[in-house]
Amino acid sequence: MSNLHNIIIFALVVVDVLLLISIILQQREGGLSTVFGGEGAVYRQKRGVALGLHYFTIALTVLFASLSIAILFV
Repeated sequence: MSNLHNIIIFALVVVDVLLLISIILQQREGGLSTVFGGEGAVYRQKRGVALGLHYFTIALTVLFASLSIAILFV
């Protein structure tokens, strides 16, 4: 294996861990409260940290997909 291959694998692992953490940190909207009669029709807009975390998760997903494709060609 080449050094570039090892670097891409390491980057994939780091991005994967960050992606898992960012997904876990996102707040669930609704959850089980809608199952037991809670009001689920309220639409809330993401603001502040939640919006930043949302965009960070999207960027990590794109980076993860790009690295996954890149490893096929190295």
